[in-house]
Amino acid sequence: MRLCPRRALSAARIAALTSILAVSACAETPETAPGARYVGAHTWHNSHDRFGGFSGLEVSDDGRQFTAISDRGSIVMGRFERAGGLADGAITGLAATPVEKLLDETGTRMHPDIDDAEGLAIGADGRLYVSFEGPPRVHASERYDRPATVLPKGPFYRQLQMNSGMEALAIDARGRLLTLPERSGQLTRPFPVWRLEEGAWSHVFDLPRRGGFLAVGADIGPDGRFYLLEREFTGYAFRSRVRRFDIAGDEVRNEQTLFESAPLQFDNLEGIAVWSPAPGRIRLTMITDDNFKFFQKTQFVEYDLPESLDRADLSQ
Repeated sequence: MRLCPRRALSAARIAALTSILAVSACAETPETAPGARYVGAHTWHNSHDRFGGFSGLEVSDDGRQFTAISDRGSIVMGRFERAGGLADGAITGLAATPVEKLLDETGTRMHPDIDDAEGLAIGADGRLYVSFEGPPRVHASERYDRPATVLPKGPFYRQLQMNSGMEALAIDARGRLLTLPERSGQLTRPFPVWRLEEGAWSHVFDLPRRGGFLAVGADIGPDGRFYLLEREFTGYAFRSRVRRFDIAGDEVRNEQTLFESAPLQFDNLEGIAVWSPAPGRIRLTMITDDNFKFFQKTQFVEYDLPESLDRADLSQ
């Protein structure tokens, strides 16, 4: 989701923001849900004028390489440095390519004020898929620097709310894309999930909506489960939640809340990638969207989960 454009800040607002940042600095060590282990957080600094606003993330199977997209139609790729040189070590640094613009179907660079890229998925063949909030569409490309192909429109496109469209995108082991909107329309209405198969979109299942959280990122893990990253703005700060679901055919079961952060614990987490650092373990790597604001930050946040994490079926 793209938030409001920059505006001049009054002295009072700057003072309030300074107070918030001071509190945030005291919230360095997160509280974790039972079974979830906090690995670490790494703040990413870059002076490029297109840097920031990251809303989609993919991480390689070995946890060393990443691709991120910005909600201003940009893409960046890089390689993590991890503690001890270990694949499962915490992120200690990174090396990245310059921030490049994605291309549309005509080969024209994306417009930062129009093309709101939000969801990212990468196929087994390396093909890039990007979903956009506005205008709603999904692009596919062999490489970021080649013209994209616009995938078939879904009948649900006309139902999407402005600035709350296809926020999340995932791809399953069969190469089928799944997407869902940031908002469902009502607090009591579940999030619909659509799947693209053989050139046609279908409504395959719903995810229950709980509380004021909005859907901002999704991934299919190496365990075949559906992982959903959600975000809520409390009025002064963001808090985040990750839930996961077993997929059985066209149904979802065994809903689990993996963790729920407190306000100011992290910034605006919007992108999620799920991979396995070792047999029997799942890692969540997430990235924050700084909304191109000086008082926010771009940060990678990681959690480890044992694959045997007890399941809590909340559908009863």
